[in-house]
Amino acid sequence: MATRLSERQKIRSLLKVTLCGTAVFAGACLYHGNEKFYNEIAMPLVKFIDPEVAHNLAVAAANFGFISQQKTPDPPGLKQTVFGLKFSNPVGMAAGFDKQGEAIKGLTKMGFGFVEIGSVTPNPQPGNPKPRVFRLTEDKAIINRYGFNSEGHDAVYKRLVDLKNDLNFTGIIGVNLGKNKTSTDPVNDYVEGVKKFSDVADYLVINVSSPNTEGLRDLQGKENLEKLLSTVNDVRQSIKSNPPLLLKLAPDLTINQRQDVADVIQKPKCKIDGLILSNTTTSRENLSSEYKKETGGLSGAPLAGLSTNLIADMYKRTKGKIPIVGVGGIFSGKDAFDKIQAGASLIQIYTSYAYHGPPIVQKIKKELNDLIILNGYSSIADAVGKNVK
Repeated sequence: MATRLSERQKIRSLLKVTLCGTAVFAGACLYHGNEKFYNEIAMPLVKFIDPEVAHNLAVAAANFGFISQQKTPDPPGLKQTVFGLKFSNPVGMAAGFDKQGEAIKGLTKMGFGFVEIGSVTPNPQPGNPKPRVFRLTEDKAIINRYGFNSEGHDAVYKRLVDLKNDLNFTGIIGVNLGKNKTSTDPVNDYVEGVKKFSDVADYLVINVSSPNTEGLRDLQGKENLEKLLSTVNDVRQSIKSNPPLLLKLAPDLTINQRQDVADVIQKPKCKIDGLILSNTTTSRENLSSEYKKETGGLSGAPLAGLSTNLIADMYKRTKGKIPIVGVGGIFSGKDAFDKIQAGASLIQIYTSYAYHGPPIVQKIKKELNDLIILNGYSSIADAVGKNVK
């Protein structure tokens, strides 16, 4: 009997040691950002978790520092100044990931050149009913219909104040502003956002392009947009702290709508400092996933061509005078480089992060820097718009 117990104890001890060793190894790989481990083990396992739960866990991991941190400075060729802000690299986290401003510090330590939070609405709201996020794995895409789930201005503002008071934090923060679903005065929702966050945001974004809030995209129309931007600019002039103002557009705009937007934003009273191109799309071309018919905004690889074409088109329509942040389907340095040569000065990712985890940030930056050097450019600024004719 004693011998049997001894054997059982040995087996239990062996299992404990093995499990502990596996946990330590996995933890080390996750913390140090081992790309192979993420792509072959960690991220395939994540696919078994509900997409929204996985999203929340990813935000929590960044918030509490359970992610890899950048060990070396960014290459000099990736540095640039855009709308008056100095970026150590052009790769940002797009709005939609850190909706409540909880993970900014962790994402910055990971190596992002800037982090855009939100969309943030004036009053708290739950967003659309669940399920509202779907992985289209075969298409390297995601469909979401979150609907601006937000804790509201006050809760997010408090987090940003605390972060700005942290002397060890030097990252760039963008605040993406949205309107409440039941708002009777959408323009005032954006005005209140500008007033609230002007002293804690490095730049502000007017988001009128999400497909998941009824009537929101109507604000991209010529008359509505002119009223919105002129009102916001009147308010900006009365605010002591006046960060750069960016406008985020949909990739589904018609040619006439694009020209209308270009005409509006070049009027002095409707001045903006940058464009974000683009938001998610409602188009569903050439998809194979079982979730392809779900309503919501489509992001990821299928959006790449649409967003790059919009970047090049708006770069031409504004004569390259308004800096552009390129978003949509960026999974590699080549994808980022294509958007830069189409007219983007900065780029943002989200879906590729959801599929590949933190190592994608360093991968894109390394590949992008290699392409800058290979093509004979001294910096990213030299490559902006070079493919636009």
